[in-house]
Amino acid sequence: MNWFERFGDISGVSLLITVVDVLAVAFVIYKLIMVVKGTRAWQIAWGLVVFFLFVFISELLHLRALNWLLRVFLPLGPVALVILFYPELRHALEEIGRLKFLGRGLVALGREDITDMVNQLSKAAADMAQSRIGALVVIEREVGLDNIIEGGSRMDALVSAELLRTIFHPGSPLHDGAVIIRGNRIVAASCTLPLSDSPRVGTMIHTRHKAALGVSEESDAVVLVVSEETGMISLSVEGALLRGLEPEKVRTKLLHLLQVPKTREGVSQIRRTMSSAFSKMRPGTSSERRPKC
Repeated sequence: MNWFERFGDISGVSLLITVVDVLAVAFVIYKLIMVVKGTRAWQIAWGLVVFFLFVFISELLHLRALNWLLRVFLPLGPVALVILFYPELRHALEEIGRLKFLGRGLVALGREDITDMVNQLSKAAADMAQSRIGALVVIEREVGLDNIIEGGSRMDALVSAELLRTIFHPGSPLHDGAVIIRGNRIVAASCTLPLSDSPRVGTMIHTRHKAALGVSEESDAVVLVVSEETGMISLSVEGALLRGLEPEKVRTKLLHLLQVPKTREGVSQIRRTMSSAFSKMRPGTSSERRPKC
């Protein structure tokens, strides 16, 4: 009763501020998890959880020697955290500095842009399957893949069927590896992906498909695979592999997996409108100042 009386004394403004404060903290924690998920820091974070769990269990069971040994390393914790998480901390600060911390990937794209990109992907997959050209295309969603992008060859090009066929052509120096797509642009090629070590993966699964499973297990990316041996088209998402898909089925599945909710699409539309308005305000961009042909 005393607790309820104290709760009733809280004003509406104080309660609103408290709710906003809790939601802000939850949002920051969620975004930090999204930044480190799928990277080395994710495994390190789980290792720290296990370490503190051992400290708690050893103290609970009165294992004094083990508890003393584990507590010896606790004073080194802050320095160790900075050293272990230095790349991820730097990356998170860079994301905040570029204002990417509030959203990434497909959020900035509208439905028309996603449809155009999916059409190009399904067309490229159909052409490469017919020609028996192996391909591995990773489409980034919410979880960042910067650690994988850094190991490949940087690019910045609009997704097109012709460019994908050129990249994965056996004579191309970039064909051996994966292509990473962010938004509707190819940001890197010839990237090395982590291989899946799941016991569910059979011995008949080739390296390209194991790589597709590996990155889809560690992130929320959608991976398009074309088999060089059989010409089979597959999709990997959330650690599952959908094999033997027809091009039209690939298109349908990609549209379903990459579609943007209407609420987020509205925000994206506002962003694109503001960007277009600011670009028109820049000197030298108006139609009156363009040279006539």
